[in-house]
Amino acid sequence: MFKRKSEDVATVDVNKLVTDTDMGARNPGPFMSRVLLAVALAWSLFQLWIASPLPFVFGVFVLNDTESRSIHLAFAVFLAFLSYPAFKRSPSDRIPVTDWILAVAATFCAAYLFVFYREIATRPGQPSQMDIATAAVGVVLLLEATRRVLGLPMVVVAVVFLIYTFAGPYMPDMIAHKGSSLARVASHQWLTTEGVFGVALGVSSSFIFLFVLFGSLLDKAGAGNYFIKSAFALLGHMRGGPAKAAVVSSAATGIISGSSIANVVTTGTFTIPLMKRVGYRPDQAAAVEVSSSVNGQLMPPVMGAAAFLMVEYVGIPYTEVIKHAFLPAIISYIALFYIVHLEALKADLQGLPRRGNSTAMQRLVSLTMTVAGFVVLSGAVYWGIGWMKSALGAGAIWAVGTLLLAAYLGLLWISARQPELMLDDPNAPVFELPETAPTLKSGLHYLLSVVVLIWCLMVEQMSPGLSAFWATMFMVFIMLTQRPILALMRGQGALGVALRRGVADLLDGLVTGARNMIGIGVATAAAGIIVGTVSLTGIGLVMTEVVELVSGGNLMLMLVMVALISLVLGMGLPTTANYIVVSTLMAPVVVELGAQSGLLVPLIAVHMFVFYFGLMADVTPPVGLASFAAAAIARTDPIKTGVTAFFYSLRTAILPFLFIFNTQLLLIGVDTAWHLILTVTSATVAMLVFAAATQGYFLVRTRWYETIALLLVTFTLFRPGFWLDMVYPPYVEAPAAEFMRLVEEAPANTGKRVWVEGEKRDGSEVRKGVLLPLGDAGTPRERLGRIGLSVTSFAGEVQVAQVQFGSRAAKLGLAPGQKIVGVELPAERPAKEWLFLPAAALLLLIMGLQRVRGRRSPK
Repeated sequence: MFKRKSEDVATVDVNKLVTDTDMGARNPGPFMSRVLLAVALAWSLFQLWIASPLPFVFGVFVLNDTESRSIHLAFAVFLAFLSYPAFKRSPSDRIPVTDWILAVAATFCAAYLFVFYREIATRPGQPSQMDIATAAVGVVLLLEATRRVLGLPMVVVAVVFLIYTFAGPYMPDMIAHKGSSLARVASHQWLTTEGVFGVALGVSSSFIFLFVLFGSLLDKAGAGNYFIKSAFALLGHMRGGPAKAAVVSSAATGIISGSSIANVVTTGTFTIPLMKRVGYRPDQAAAVEVSSSVNGQLMPPVMGAAAFLMVEYVGIPYTEVIKHAFLPAIISYIALFYIVHLEALKADLQGLPRRGNSTAMQRLVSLTMTVAGFVVLSGAVYWGIGWMKSALGAGAIWAVGTLLLAAYLGLLWISARQPELMLDDPNAPVFELPETAPTLKSGLHYLLSVVVLIWCLMVEQMSPGLSAFWATMFMVFIMLTQRPILALMRGQGALGVALRRGVADLLDGLVTGARNMIGIGVATAAAGIIVGTVSLTGIGLVMTEVVELVSGGNLMLMLVMVALISLVLGMGLPTTANYIVVSTLMAPVVVELGAQSGLLVPLIAVHMFVFYFGLMADVTPPVGLASFAAAAIARTDPIKTGVTAFFYSLRTAILPFLFIFNTQLLLIGVDTAWHLILTVTSATVAMLVFAAATQGYFLVRTRWYETIALLLVTFTLFRPGFWLDMVYPPYVEAPAAEFMRLVEEAPANTGKRVWVEGEKRDGSEVRKGVLLPLGDAGTPRERLGRIGLSVTSFAGEVQVAQVQFGSRAAKLGLAPGQKIVGVELPAERPAKEWLFLPAAALLLLIMGLQRVRGRRSPK
């Protein structure tokens, strides 16, 4: 049975698979194709316009958030109906009249808020018959567009939530509600920003589109090819070199791409045949590519679309999301790199032949000098630009622009002296690695746009949308100028031809970026139906009771439930929609029940937990599309590929559980350089040891007791506090009467852990822990007032007097009438990092035993 399926998959055109999934399966002839391209181009230009400062400079076409979301969805549904056939048997070489009618109707319904914005604003809560009819038709057409683009599962989930909205009185008592009328539901879901046009669609319009467009332009400019060739030049000669190059090139491609499937095909068509050539099994080669490509969505600065939603859902800047995501992403890739190394050791695989004849010492010196040069250059740029900004004031922008242009021209001059990068045929009878130095020098100018993006985000502290806009505009400049300038520097002439190729690449990148956004735009809008149901019915509050009942209040069991829900929903939902659904329903539940058990879980940790398991669905059989794409390239069975990839991805699956209990992995509470170094080093070693334990191979093949010992070392390095808490309690409780004094004495920008008892807003009794953020120094009333909290103290009792609506205190679940019954202070005890020493001793013991066994075994 598997053999036949393997043969069927082998005939799949992987490029067509990506196109069908990301852009639509329809190719309707020359004229209509140009129409679709024109609409996609108009969408990209519209998004660039509203992200730029130009509307405000000229006072032309200035839109608010609701209007821009309306137009954004109108473009998405129009292209969805025209690009995706209704059924597999529907014509793909033309667009039926019915699809035109549906496209126009859906576009009108989506643009209704933009066209009639002023009229709707004058009658809040009083929809007209036209409003209700438009909303009802709009929801139905949105679900049909979702079915075409994303498949039936997403529609089923949305319909279940809609049915729940109407059928509330007939539901079991625990989840029953009074129900809603058609007018109420239509208004809530379509005419307000609580449903379809809510936060998720707003993030898609404001942030996600620009980052997807930036990645598309960078890829069309040639950066994808550059990353792949550079990874092979650096790593291809090592044991299992093509697999290691696949990991690094997928990580680099993940910087500019948020699509797992596109990442698989971009790098996999080159890396998978070469992995098979050096001896990896086909399913192993495909699984390595799947695991590394899916992890590309974890890699900052351009993460998967769901990461941008965290900005709004958690209420933190995107730079903070990048900071929290950085360490888990890096150690996950390092572990995968180590896994493919262990596979190469087990099978005694070699690398590919080099072209150059340099010695290992020469390569090491060259690498050291290159890294040192980049560090010195980075420092000079950072401090130099800082000095210019203070010395030149408003004129600094022109000086910085001049320096950026000079750097661009200098890097192009270096590139012009290298051979042009062409992607070799991985199936050729003889394949040699590209030379390292010329390959790396040939595309350094591509990195400038990534530097611009990171600089705007991290140094200038611009919004994600504005940062992506300036990075994208710099990419536009690169695409228009790189070919003519390189032709001029190489003395090739034909500048007009080079310019036309650059314009064609730019238009292709703008169109591809827009068409890649169809699925995300439709997914965020459809997920808005679920979010709207939660806000309309109050099911979110009920979920806490349901999950607490099912899990028995056990936090670990509850986390396993959340992980399973994410995996099951991920079999049918794209990662973005999966994240929206699970985080909306389950993230507040985890935080609330964690607080009741004394574990104060930061909201970002829960959202990262959901994000990670949503990504795992791209790997997990039987539906992981990334596994299907890789299996088609490797000519092997997709189910076997999915199983192998899931096994390789176990390192990604354990990370979310660990950073829930040890938030230092998200760089939360890491205050000093020494603490940072210790956290990064211990986490990296722990992940490598876990990889060795799961692969059954360390220095030699591991025995069962060594595997158990390695897992014990892993757990101790990841969560040393678990053992220390058994001996020393982490906190001591001070009486509530000390609360005001302790708040005043707390250092600036720290928090205070308190225990609260009383009634929640729904009237039920609760006792839970709360971490109060205290901000800058001041009097107790000033510090509490900044988070919207007012308390009264009388006869040793402290009671919550007032909580401002929408404040930090309100988001923490505090309510008037609740009592603060205790304050937790850190206990004086040894640092938990001392537990690293016995873990290191056990690891050294295992290494010693394996070295002895390795010397005794025959070669």
